[in-house]
Amino acid sequence: MRFGKMAGFLAAAASILALGAGAVMADETPISVCIISTTGVDDGSFNQDCYNGITAFIDEHPDCSVKDIKETDYNELIPTVEKFAGDYDVFVLPGFNFAGIGDVAQNNPDKKYIVVDSTITDSEGNPMSLDNVYTMTFKEQEGGFLAGVAAALTTLTNKVAVVNGMPFPSNVNYELGFMSGVQYANDNYHTSAECVEIPSYAGTDLFGNDVGGNYTGDFTDEAQGKVVGEALIEEGCDVIFVAAGASGNGVFTAAKEADGVYVIGCDVDQYDDGANGSDNIILTSALKVMHSNVTKQLENIYNGEFAGEDALLGADTDSTGIVTEEGRQQLDDGAIEILDECYEGLKSGEIVPASQEDFQGLK
Repeated sequence: MRFGKMAGFLAAAASILALGAGAVMADETPISVCIISTTGVDDGSFNQDCYNGITAFIDEHPDCSVKDIKETDYNELIPTVEKFAGDYDVFVLPGFNFAGIGDVAQNNPDKKYIVVDSTITDSEGNPMSLDNVYTMTFKEQEGGFLAGVAAALTTLTNKVAVVNGMPFPSNVNYELGFMSGVQYANDNYHTSAECVEIPSYAGTDLFGNDVGGNYTGDFTDEAQGKVVGEALIEEGCDVIFVAAGASGNGVFTAAKEADGVYVIGCDVDQYDDGANGSDNIILTSALKVMHSNVTKQLENIYNGEFAGEDALLGADTDSTGIVTEEGRQQLDDGAIEILDECYEGLKSGEIVPASQEDFQGLK
């Protein structure tokens, strides 16, 4: 599994600083961590992976603590961070809806903020970079690309699809990467897969572009996820990449109730979620490695080595990938060999999938 290469993120907490003839240990300060999310830290995907990064840190530092807060109202997310600003040392904020955290962070310079999946702005939408804020965004198009290649190599109907939650940049990246991967496989590996899009579920991104795709309109609506999944299966899709949070569970259900339909998981290894009696519907899972990057930043805070940054993470830092571990996927050996080649191409920069950054809208 590609994230198995991550190493060193639980580095020794003590570092020696030479001071004249002697030395002292770097600061190690117990910290209280708060994670706020819309769908909870047990969603089996995005939020849970971020939470796992926190618990891995606390396992190594039992003098630290974590509190998870679930706030289902998107409009209350920023006010919730502001409400609890005085109660915790560090806030881990997973999701694009925390982009507007800039004013709160600026007004609380003694607190640290780890924002996952977005850079930050002030309340008026102006971009900001602050010394007490570390943002991590990812090249989701890379994981989407690998999912697209896997889908094209596996489909028997030559019809595949991607289902997303909402057309935030991260999800548009997944969509465009998936489409790029399908096309790449068609061009290079003699496949003939078609990406199916149902117009009534097309997305419009934050810039007003029609991005097509299949969007549930929410990350929490399992019933709508099932409706979209059933519609795609009815169109003949037998491999569906799902990047829809808890809404994706509805797509999983639709696949389990059908015959011969695979699902590609997203963000984390979702193989266990694919169990369907003695069978499993998960073909593989595209990875966005949040946990180790969250852990690393908490270590930096604990050690007094934290620095604000807007980090863009991808295959070159083992932060994107796809599951190829035996027993956790159902790819054939030929597909795994091709995916390994593609992964190295992504890592070296030889392969560059389409992304939100260079998308100009559908023609």
